[in-house]
Amino acid sequence: NGRGSASPRIADFQEVLGEPTVALAKLRELCFSGIPFDGGLRCLCWKILLNYLPLEKALWSSLLKKQRDLYSQFLKEMIIQPGIAKANLGVSREDVTLEDHPLNPSPDSRWNTYFKDNEVLLQIDKDVRRLYPDMAFFQRPTDYPCLLVLDPQSEFETLRRRVEQTTLKAQPVARSRSGLTNVSSPLKAAPSSLSEYEVLPNGCEAHWEVVERILFIYAKLNPGIAYVQGMNEIVGPLYYTFATDPNSEWKEHAEADTFFCFTNLMAEIRDNFIKSLDDSQCGITYKMEKVYSTLKEKDVELYLKLQEQNIKPQFFAFRWLTLLLSQEFLLPDVIRIWDSLFADAKRFDFLLLVCCAMLTLIRDQLLEGDFTLNMRLLQDYPISDVHLILKKAKELQDSK
Repeated sequence: NGRGSASPRIADFQEVLGEPTVALAKLRELCFSGIPFDGGLRCLCWKILLNYLPLEKALWSSLLKKQRDLYSQFLKEMIIQPGIAKANLGVSREDVTLEDHPLNPSPDSRWNTYFKDNEVLLQIDKDVRRLYPDMAFFQRPTDYPCLLVLDPQSEFETLRRRVEQTTLKAQPVARSRSGLTNVSSPLKAAPSSLSEYEVLPNGCEAHWEVVERILFIYAKLNPGIAYVQGMNEIVGPLYYTFATDPNSEWKEHAEADTFFCFTNLMAEIRDNFIKSLDDSQCGITYKMEKVYSTLKEKDVELYLKLQEQNIKPQFFAFRWLTLLLSQEFLLPDVIRIWDSLFADAKRFDFLLLVCCAMLTLIRDQLLEGDFTLNMRLLQDYPISDVHLILKKAKELQDSK
């Protein structure tokens, strides 16, 4: 579709976004069919759809300023101050009392928290270094390194140094969940060596380091869930979208904006990551069963075939649903799917239909294949045309 045909769509978006109060229903409808990349429209629409920006346009600039200042505050409290404390430990001995010393085993010692945080940090570090290995983006330096963190005047232990120090001392404990032990799909094989992940020289930071910081702060602020493997796959496409915004004023604040949008998105899907909720109505098991019951309505023959082969939804739908399909397709396609998912007023009901569409589109192969062949198809989904998949999902939605 050439430049010419895209411009009326852009005009439609600009009209809705130009109103003093954005008409949410209209915006959802437009975004559902895909948001044009031009002019930073997607970044703006996602921020509205993920409830980061209010519908009243007049409130935007003050809200953004307030949230970005708040994020700087988080950086100071959760990364810089503990880092300074750690750096000073060797310098001034007299302020270290026995009560609060790294060797003090008492659970309320801040050092105890510090070492616990390190376990989480190492897990995050391992995961973010592997983000989209087929794309150079996450390895590249950001144009807007975080000056707070990279300030040469302040001597403190950065996350980067923390990881290096801790890795030398201990092997991380991997916290993982059923089905998430191998979250990455064959499409995203990890690079053979970590040499591509050379840490950039001081004063620069790679995009993956920014993602690491976002996840670390999220884990600190949400101790109930902390960090679970797979969250890196949710934050990656959000950050990529905001950090490639053509508007430099927005791009500069990609880190803070991503953090709040990620937090809002996680508020809606975090139940998928919480093991104890797996069997509750809001948990992931319920949603996986729903994929099968929807399939049964739409295509009973295929449903019975999968049942008969004992192919349980958790073998593939766990990853599809938990990670919002971010592991099944290439990043630009994931972003296109997310346009529709975020625009869905019933929030992720459409995701169930997309999963059904993915199954019905390969029904002939599934009906012929045996267990092993079918598992391979579902673990490494063969169709890469997401437009076809979304079109099919829309048909299923309309045929209710």
